[in-house]
Amino acid sequence: MSELSEQIVNLGERSYPILIGSGLLKQDGILDPFVGDADVFVVTNDVVGPLYLKMLNALLGTRRIDSIELPDGEVHKTIASFESILDRLVAGRFARDALLITLGGGVVGDIGGFAAAAYQRGIRFIQVPTTLLAQVDSAVGGKTAVNHPGGKNLIGAFHQPSAVLIDTDTLVTLPDRELRAGLAEIVKYGLIVDAEFFAWLEVHAAELLAREPAALHHAIRRSCQLKAAIVAEDEREAGRRALLNLGHTYGHAIERCAGYGAWLHGEAVAAGICMAAEFSARLGYLESGDTGRISALFTALALPTSAPKLGVDDFMAAMSIDKKVVAGEIRLVLLHSIGSAEVTADYPSAELAALLAEQLVR
Repeated sequence: MSELSEQIVNLGERSYPILIGSGLLKQDGILDPFVGDADVFVVTNDVVGPLYLKMLNALLGTRRIDSIELPDGEVHKTIASFESILDRLVAGRFARDALLITLGGGVVGDIGGFAAAAYQRGIRFIQVPTTLLAQVDSAVGGKTAVNHPGGKNLIGAFHQPSAVLIDTDTLVTLPDRELRAGLAEIVKYGLIVDAEFFAWLEVHAAELLAREPAALHHAIRRSCQLKAAIVAEDEREAGRRALLNLGHTYGHAIERCAGYGAWLHGEAVAAGICMAAEFSARLGYLESGDTGRISALFTALALPTSAPKLGVDDFMAAMSIDKKVVAGEIRLVLLHSIGSAEVTADYPSAELAALLAEQLVR
């Protein structure tokens, strides 16, 4: 068991800890301060449940526990899955003092968190993320949602968890492709606010791919620390938190146009970040050497650096319904350098159209 790291998301009376370490799902009593004597409902999926649900149930002891296993995959991040959770909560007569626990990756965390936000106008929940992407990104910050055929994460709510428990041992069973997808979100933090962390990632890319425990622990801890600070400053994305969307407007469009599940979220984000870097360079904000470093790091992490040939019209339609659109204008995150970024809608639309035409035309 590794040393326990703890980060605090400082939101006043809604503050909560992020607990990071090896073997936490076997550490007796670790969830007791957050669960109390509440009835517990666990949301997981049919891949993670068989691996870790019994372990989580043992950790919860003699409390009343019920659970649901959703089908795995982004394609199931739907209103139908959300309704199935609510149906089980109602059938089980769970009250407003019940606690929901999400056990799984970002899809499970987002759907389960949204159900917790909606059920009885909001019940407490705990995130237990089991994928690298969920551990460093989606489990922290209180964004919950499901997809709509018109766009990704269009239906949801802000609902902060009571705690986030990150047992790094769960990464042992994570497929290589899923691990790489999580690394894309880690790279994002270095690009938007921490050039030194980005440089560390360049040096330690091979160790991360090899799942070297110390390297993974440091990358997870630093990513959570950076995200916690940004969320504490701007909980509902009125300002600086939007920096966390670097590459995501492009990435969400890739996911939707390619068909949910064809590209993993982190894969689409990696390609989207490369598009954002190229656009920033075309506008004169980012030096070509920096764009080269970004592309080289994603290549070293075996992640895509360009989008598939999806067609400009469909792609622009997907971008235009993204949540970052304000007053009909698509806000994009532009890089000024590695470690420095801004959110703006003040850019020449013709340049964006030219970039998309070059990269997306079949």
